[in-house]
Amino acid sequence: MPELPEVQTVVNYIKPMCVGKRLIRVKPVWSKVLHNFNEGFNSSSKNNEVRDVYRRAKFIIIAFEDYILAIHLRMTGKLYMADNNFQSKHITAVFEFEGEDSLFFEDVRKFGRVYLYDDLKVIDSKHGPEPLDSNFTLAQFRDMIHQRKRNIKALLLDQSFLSGLGNIYVDESLWKSRIHPNSLANMIPNIKVEELYKNIRSTLEDAIKENGTTIIDFSVNGESGRYANCLSIYGRSKQSCLRCKTKIKKVRVAGRGTYICSKCQRVYRKR
Repeated sequence: MPELPEVQTVVNYIKPMCVGKRLIRVKPVWSKVLHNFNEGFNSSSKNNEVRDVYRRAKFIIIAFEDYILAIHLRMTGKLYMADNNFQSKHITAVFEFEGEDSLFFEDVRKFGRVYLYDDLKVIDSKHGPEPLDSNFTLAQFRDMIHQRKRNIKALLLDQSFLSGLGNIYVDESLWKSRIHPNSLANMIPNIKVEELYKNIRSTLEDAIKENGTTIIDFSVNGESGRYANCLSIYGRSKQSCLRCKTKIKKVRVAGRGTYICSKCQRVYRKR
């Protein structure tokens, strides 16, 4: 599933092509893709000019004057801006704009959805802070961590705790911080929490610069994310740790395949 950097990469791609255009209608090619739309949505009476395109958590938000469309790509969703003759057997929805181009939602496994909301309230109620937001401070993160007695990996994957992180960037951030993913959050010392805070942010920023990570089939406009070439631990089972040369192990933590260095990453738990 695309994580924060991949979703931001899609936003960066479609935003300049969408802002200022007038949406004529959203056409469902596969009926279930429009999650909560009413019958009158495609009425021409609304102001359908795109005001902005941005990311919130793992959602792509297309904002209009009186409403927003929230797109979740899930496992295999892709967005293409192309002329109206574009064809693919995996298209699930088409955002038809005035002019010769439309935004096509292609989704092989059909898990992706488009949601219609008045504003961000519903999404905000289910999602934690944005890790790259300028208002997200170390002090806030420290308080959030120390109030939880949960497994640190499970906590960082929880979108209601912190938005946008998934398996790849959690493993990378924990390795860079020398924290074992089976550590208890409230037992991690302050100096390590500070390292984790900095490494989450820097890892996400670096991944965005490389257009995200392609492990299986993520791409934007046909181009794969380049951050796969920069991964320090994710996907490197049985290879040598880049710090200490210990063989990297793949284990199961929080129900997810997890890559660890048993020497570099310390477990913080009650003795």
